Amino acid sequence: MRVPEELSARVPAEQRGPGLDRDSVRLLVSRGTEVTHHAFAELPRLLRAGDLLVVNTSPTLAAAVDGRIGHARVVVHFSTRGDDGRWAVELRDPDGAGTTRARTGTRAGTEVVLPGAGALVLEEPLSARGERLWWARAAGDVRQALRVHGRPIRYSYTERDQPLPVYQTVFALPSADGAGSAEMPSAARPFTARLVTELVSRGVQFAPVTLHTGVASMEAHEPPYPERFAVPEASARAVEAARAGGGRVIAVGTTAVRALESAAGPDGAVGAARGWTDLVVTPGRGVQVVDGLLTGLHEPEASHLLMLEAVAGRAAVERAYAEALRGRYLWHEFGDVHLILPAEAAH
Repeated sequence: MRVPEELSARVPAEQRGPGLDRDSVRLLVSRGTEVTHHAFAELPRLLRAGDLLVVNTSPTLAAAVDGRIGHARVVVHFSTRGDDGRWAVELRDPDGAGTTRARTGTRAGTEVVLPGAGALVLEEPLSARGERLWWARAAGDVRQALRVHGRPIRYSYTERDQPLPVYQTVFALPSADGAGSAEMPSAARPFTARLVTELVSRGVQFAPVTLHTGVASMEAHEPPYPERFAVPEASARAVEAARAGGGRVIAVGTTAVRALESAAGPDGAVGAARGWTDLVVTPGRGVQVVDGLLTGLHEPEASHLLMLEAVAGRAAVERAYAEALRGRYLWHEFGDVHLILPAEAAH
């Protein structure tokens, strides 16, 4: 499957025309291999009382900062803050069009000068998988540098830089330690306060979790690296109550799936949990907790598709994506969304 370039969402929905809001996107609904087409604003009528939407409250950081290596310009993408105070970072070269490309030839000891944070020194690769992400130590306060000098990470399929509020979902909450996501938990972006109110009025419940997303690999489509997560006790209880009452547990985004599944015990019961997760959800591993998933449309090579197959099965995912291409749905973080429900939910 190839996604035509013109199907990349270049600007947010609310910037595409007068009178539009974040929820002015399309919603593809899969129930097994049955596919239907809707507006996202119809979501309250597609769910039912007792369903539980699990949402990620991680705020998006202004994680891209300009720096220099000697006389050369470089862009640093701050991915994740480690427990030892170091940051996982990706170095990228400006491409002259306002976007960046992966930088090659990075090595330990490389020093990057950053505004407001002094020198950033690369120490070691984050993983044996490759040298895209590095653990680096900064002389200054990185979080202050991001607040003052940072901007949201932007990829080449978007039209222009956007202010940080465009990348915050309605569920985002500031973290006490300044932690957040390098890239927006974008499945929740189409939600508005009005839509949340309508969902609650219809008996749909919400449970917050947190998973701070790192920097994705647009070029290599690597599986996710370890990420920090938290499932509060109240949310764990809400999941178990929904399951006991016959409600469906629907994760809003692949990040919410990763957090929930990381908090599940061997028997599938969800308890309070926090820390780092290296869980990669695949069809072979399957899912223990979630019944459904609301997510964006992912590139054919993306590791996220394995998670979708774990939830819905390959036939359902292939059918949905064929319909999305035929219907000319829009891809990426400002694009349309896909709701996966259990096949038995057809009615």
